[in-house]
Amino acid sequence: MGVPSILENRQQSIVFKGRKKQEIRCETDSEAGCVSQRACVYCGARVVLNPVADALHLVHGPIGCASYTWDIRGSLNSGADLYRNSFSTDLKEQDIIFGGEKKLTAALDELIPQFQPPLVFVYSTCVVGVIGDDLDAVCKAASLRYGIPVKPVQSSGFIGSKSAGYRAACDVLFQLIEPPQPLEKDTKRFRLNYLGDFNLAGEAWIIRSYLERIGVTVNVVFTGDSRYEQIRGAANADLNIIQCAGSMHYLAGKLQEAYGIPCLSVSFLGLDDTAETLRAIARHFNDPSISEQAEALIAEESARVMPAILKYKSRLQGKKAAVYVGGGFKAISLIKQFREIGMEVVMIGTQTGRKEEYEKMDSLVNEGAVILDDANPAELERFMLEQGADLLVGGVKERPLAYKLGVAFVDHNHDRKHPLSGYAGAVNFAAEVYSTLGSPVWQAVQGGVRHGRV
Repeated sequence: MGVPSILENRQQSIVFKGRKKQEIRCETDSEAGCVSQRACVYCGARVVLNPVADALHLVHGPIGCASYTWDIRGSLNSGADLYRNSFSTDLKEQDIIFGGEKKLTAALDELIPQFQPPLVFVYSTCVVGVIGDDLDAVCKAASLRYGIPVKPVQSSGFIGSKSAGYRAACDVLFQLIEPPQPLEKDTKRFRLNYLGDFNLAGEAWIIRSYLERIGVTVNVVFTGDSRYEQIRGAANADLNIIQCAGSMHYLAGKLQEAYGIPCLSVSFLGLDDTAETLRAIARHFNDPSISEQAEALIAEESARVMPAILKYKSRLQGKKAAVYVGGGFKAISLIKQFREIGMEVVMIGTQTGRKEEYEKMDSLVNEGAVILDDANPAELERFMLEQGADLLVGGVKERPLAYKLGVAFVDHNHDRKHPLSGYAGAVNFAAEVYSTLGSPVWQAVQGGVRHGRV
């Protein structure tokens, strides 16, 4: 197998720990000639908005973009399931030539009376950005006809990358939020919004239970298992915690500017980060009872899961991992989480990481580790081989690359059905890493990076 070369313009987006100090280039457009692993603008917007459970999600574009439906994503809900349907205007060639506004109006006039949603999101796609349909005008007219918010989501793919979709979604969410309402002191105290959790496999419920145990109320989750009424009241909180900074840092900034709500960047991935997040929340509220309850929870949950973690660590010690995920916060947490089970991260990359996140990654990995921004498949394959990775953590697009090279794979994407957050998630992650690395299939694979059972 030949070693893929790196395009000249990509050199500044790849750095090695310990070599000549180089600032990684990030938050830029993908290079022409690369098959970027980044997702599109529409995907970024849909990631953020789709878990709003009682909203009607209408995709204005070709039918293929509406594949985001039913069980394609692991976001769970506790009631309404309208979000699990994906509706489309199904634009055809004639609609593209003559415009699709009439078709969009007809779709809204059919769907709103039938499903009676409190809220509608209308997503633009690449072709809509090209033909120039006036989404704002159509949505505004429908909103007036039916007396509900019909929100255009400006997510045409040609305007940027997944990060632009995050911002488009956050702009729409911010428009739904109303000024804070007077609350009784005892009901307003210790209320927070949990940003950047999409309740994959019920993860938001796990974290909500932790916070309730230490005396903190979750006002609204953006956007896992959320409802329109909850989102409207997001300003009635004293603190925003941000799990996925890539998708929600922008919204947190707007809430801080408009309503003075401070924010903390947190992570509930892995034992260390979960414990530190609970302590950081307790420090923010500066209440002895919350601190005491947080320490009690940390001690209890750590004691419960540590035997399993140590068992897996004894069998995984010395193995090497490669990581390529969407956001920087997840990549940073994964470096620490692999360390907790005795493994070293030798390659780390993201689709939407920021400069400060890459600096943190550099401080955590060992000498010789490679750090990549917006990698393409050729680069991922090359560095998995050169770094001797036993396992790749990634999403749906990275799975075939790993299997092609005979490398074990762990899914950390939005379509998974098992929680990876909190203490229970730490055990699930360790168990999955162990089971995939220990599979007998690798003994039969020829040309793999490393073989043998653990």
